[in-house]
Amino acid sequence: MNLTPISVKFDIGDGRMVTIETGKLARQADGAVTVRLGNSILLATVVANKEPKPGQSFFPLTVDYQEKFASAGRIPGSFFKREGRLSDSEVLISRLIDRALRPLFPDNYLCEVQVLVSLISSDPEVMPDALACLAASAALAVSDVPIQEIISECRVARIDGKLVINPNRTELAKADMDFIIGATDKNIMMVEGESKECQEEDLILAIEAAHAAIKVQVKAQEELRDLKGVKGKREYAQPHQNEELKAKIETFAKDKIYQVAKSASAKHDRSDAFAAIGVELKEHLGELPEEDQPLVKEYLHDLEKEVIRNMILDESVRLDGRALDQVRPLAMETDILPSPHGSALFTRGETQSLTTVTLGTPEDELLIESAAVSNYSKFILHYNFPPFSTGEVKMMRGPGRREVGHGNLAMRSLKQMMPGSDYAYTVRVVSDILESNGSSSMATVCAGSLALMDAGVPLPKHVSGVAMGLISRASDGKWAVLTDILGDEDHLGDMDFKVTGTRDGIVGIQMDIKVDGLSMDVMRSALAQAKKGRLHIVEAMYEAFPAARPEPKPHAPRMEKIIIDREFIGAVIGPGGKIIQEIQRETGTTINIEEVGETGEVSIFSAQKESLDKAVAWVKGIIAIPEVGEVYESVVKSIMPYGAFVEFMPGKQGLLHISEVSWKRLETMEGVLTEGEKVKVKLTGTDPKTGKFKLSRKVLMPKPEGYVERPEREERGDRGDFRDRGDRGDRRGPRDDRRGGDDRRGGGDRRDFNRDGNRGGGNYNAGPDKPQEPTFDAE
Repeated sequence: MNLTPISVKFDIGDGRMVTIETGKLARQADGAVTVRLGNSILLATVVANKEPKPGQSFFPLTVDYQEKFASAGRIPGSFFKREGRLSDSEVLISRLIDRALRPLFPDNYLCEVQVLVSLISSDPEVMPDALACLAASAALAVSDVPIQEIISECRVARIDGKLVINPNRTELAKADMDFIIGATDKNIMMVEGESKECQEEDLILAIEAAHAAIKVQVKAQEELRDLKGVKGKREYAQPHQNEELKAKIETFAKDKIYQVAKSASAKHDRSDAFAAIGVELKEHLGELPEEDQPLVKEYLHDLEKEVIRNMILDESVRLDGRALDQVRPLAMETDILPSPHGSALFTRGETQSLTTVTLGTPEDELLIESAAVSNYSKFILHYNFPPFSTGEVKMMRGPGRREVGHGNLAMRSLKQMMPGSDYAYTVRVVSDILESNGSSSMATVCAGSLALMDAGVPLPKHVSGVAMGLISRASDGKWAVLTDILGDEDHLGDMDFKVTGTRDGIVGIQMDIKVDGLSMDVMRSALAQAKKGRLHIVEAMYEAFPAARPEPKPHAPRMEKIIIDREFIGAVIGPGGKIIQEIQRETGTTINIEEVGETGEVSIFSAQKESLDKAVAWVKGIIAIPEVGEVYESVVKSIMPYGAFVEFMPGKQGLLHISEVSWKRLETMEGVLTEGEKVKVKLTGTDPKTGKFKLSRKVLMPKPEGYVERPEREERGDRGDFRDRGDRGDRRGPRDDRRGGDDRRGGGDRRDFNRDGNRGGGNYNAGPDKPQEPTFDAE
């Protein structure tokens, strides 16, 4: 058994080597390769049926990308502890591969093809999505499945002003441009990504840099194919054709199609008119042989496409009568639903999005789990495309790949304007498409921006989006760029691309190119026209809703985030969570604490502003540093014979000594204060040794007339270290002198030094019937 692999290597920059290998794994597939960068390894396989299914009229390509959790030494967190349906992230990567591969196959190739790409070894620093299409294309290259060209994809990001090919995960976190580019060695085929308001020329430079890197990857695949000895591609059955029937259909229907196309009718009227032509055509052709019957629909569809394309190119006339660079009529409303925290209805022609915004707490964050990393997202966008939006009846089976892809483009675009980590809300945006005739994803971006501002989310700028189309003719090189394309124009065009941005730059793009040889000059022109279109839309959005609400609506949860030093986190939480639970219970708020570096983020949520303010004041009191000389509203916590312990700030207590309760001399605390009573106290100082707080109530009271201040006791100074006090006899003098002669009481009863004397402070006359109080200075 020979399991010796065939491999090639190439450098993607900075000495990072990529290895493509075949001949060792999955040998029964039509094509199988592994692609390795660092410790990241992807296995890609391709299998194609030899014959198409009977009556097959479209190309059935299936692409699935999956990350095995074992690749990162992890066990899936699901109930079944195994990989299940593809996650949204895996669906998005599958779409990236599919969109790049599909144009490679011949138009008349109808055999079912399945491409599977699996991450079998994960490297936490390697982004596998940038290698997935390379692996899929390499598997096709070493197979006999008929493809016309070899393709690859790579990521290009701008980091610190420099374009980097396939940066690692740590580097990518600092990027202000992040694009995935798919291309052959001659032509750009696919672009998708996001940026922080980049300019059109920045995007062109990024595409050119990526294309240069892709040429190296394509060359490596060609080398691997040659080493494996692939001589050619398999033969496949050509679909039945009838040129005579095609000519008959053109003669009968061409003028009729042109008249409908030029009528500038509405979507359904136009669709009905085209359907009526089909009925007339079948009657005109009469009975046809069984093998020719499926060709009628195909030839009629191709004729419609040709007539409409030529009309647009030769006459600059579009299906709905607009100019090539004209945006359809716009209508925008906000705050149209009473209960959601934010809402907007955006209508552009026959496309309409009803979008809502919900504000939640950190407990509502979305866990996004992959093999390499698990992250929580505080910004969620869901896109729904019900069948009634196109006047159809279909099964409702949850969001498909199209919904996931369209929602992701809108999410990436709006995310660029979302507030940073200091914004504690979890935000969910839901776009329900109520009508669709071209670019519902761009309607989602516009409606989402309006709804977010209506909810009081502090977006600094509106984000708008527009879908563009391109029609070109190879025979004479003529081309036209269409702004705000219709669904039919999307279907018959050679390129469709969606651009989102603010007044100041591009924040998102998705581009699929269906023809070869698209020059950068054409792309520059298309991007310039797209800028004009999206600026037209964004200005209308500012007129409808110029800025975000200063605060959320009354029925939305209130939120405030407090940044504290890490050392105070324990004080806010309390032993066993006692303090934070008490705050939440007493104020009716929800509090979330997260440690971030050297700080703690305390997020407080409440449906009532009063409750929020009370909780905020409570937390701020816990973390506040008491200031000597400040007056505090305190609460008596307990009564002792020598004074009362009071809480003058949340979590901070001090002793209000009996001598500081009143100017009047008190013999007992009975009847003076009660537990729970509120009293104003002044912080007069802190004990330098123990750090205990010195509080006084009497200094806030008027001084009685004739009151005589007791003289201040002299400071004792630093008594020094006990071990360094020297000869005690020399320092203190003769014993008799120190004790005042023979009277060991020092000239009198020590009762002279109780509170009635000048010494003040502790009670030296405490007997067995009197509780001993702490030693301290009352003054």
